[in-house]
Amino acid sequence: MMMKKWLFACVALLLAACTTPDDGLAKKPEGIQKKYDVFLLIGQSNMAGRGTLLPEDYETTLKDVYLLDDKGEIVPATHPYNQYSSVRKELELQQMNPGFGFAAELRRHTNRPILIVCNAKGGTSLSEWKSGSRLFSEAVRRCRQACEYGDLKAILWHQGESDVDNCSTYMENLLTFVTALRSELRCGKCPFIAGEIAQWHRGAPVFNPMIQLISDTIPYSDWVSSEGCTDLKGTSDPHFSREGQILLGSRYGKKVAELCY
Repeated sequence: MMMKKWLFACVALLLAACTTPDDGLAKKPEGIQKKYDVFLLIGQSNMAGRGTLLPEDYETTLKDVYLLDDKGEIVPATHPYNQYSSVRKELELQQMNPGFGFAAELRRHTNRPILIVCNAKGGTSLSEWKSGSRLFSEAVRRCRQACEYGDLKAILWHQGESDVDNCSTYMENLLTFVTALRSELRCGKCPFIAGEIAQWHRGAPVFNPMIQLISDTIPYSDWVSSEGCTDLKGTSDPHFSREGQILLGSRYGKKVAELCY
C-alpha cells in the first residue's frame, strides 16, 4: 500500500512539472479569449470619418464587432470608430467612417468576431505616412497589439485628397509605404484595399483611374468605388455624408469577403 501511494505521488509530481501555468491566454484581459479577425483602417479624414452621426448611432452596436481602445484592450464597437486613434484630431471631428458599413457587410459573410484598429488622421498626405513617421509607427504599434488576439486579415486605406497634385509619383510612393507596412507587420500577402476619393473632387478624374489600377503596382491589392457616395456639405467639400460613408464601407466589406473568406 505504501508503495502504491509513493507511485501515485511521483506521477502527480511529474504531471505538475509537465503542465504549463496557463494556456497562452492567461496574460490577456479577462473575457476576450476569442480568436478575432483583425482589420487595420488607416488614412486621412474620410477614413477618420466626417459623416454626421445621428443621436441613435451612438447607441448602435453590431454583434461581435469590436474596437481596439487606447489602452490596447478590446471593447464593443461604438461610434465614432476613430475615437481611439492615437493620432486623430479632436474627438468632435470624428464622426461616421467606413468602419460601420464595412463591419455590417462583412458580418453577413462570416460568423467570425471582427476586431477593428482604426488609426486615421484627417488632412494627412502620403508622405506623412512613410516608414519611420509617427503615423506609420502608431499604426504598426496598435495593429501589433490587436494581433495578440487574432490574425490581421486586411488593411483598409482611404487617403489621397491631399495628394491629387502628386499623381505622377503617388503609386510608387504608395508601394514603398505598403511594402514597409507589410514588412513591419510580417504580413507580406495581407490584402491592401484602397478607396476612390469623392467623385466630385477636382482631382478625381486623374486620381481615381490610378487607384483602379493599384493591383498593377502593388501585389495583393484591390480597390473600391466611391460612385454614388453622397457629399457631406456640397461638392466644394471632399467628405462623404453619413450615408456615403456607410455605402463606401459596405463596398470595403464585400471586397474583403471576396478576398479573405
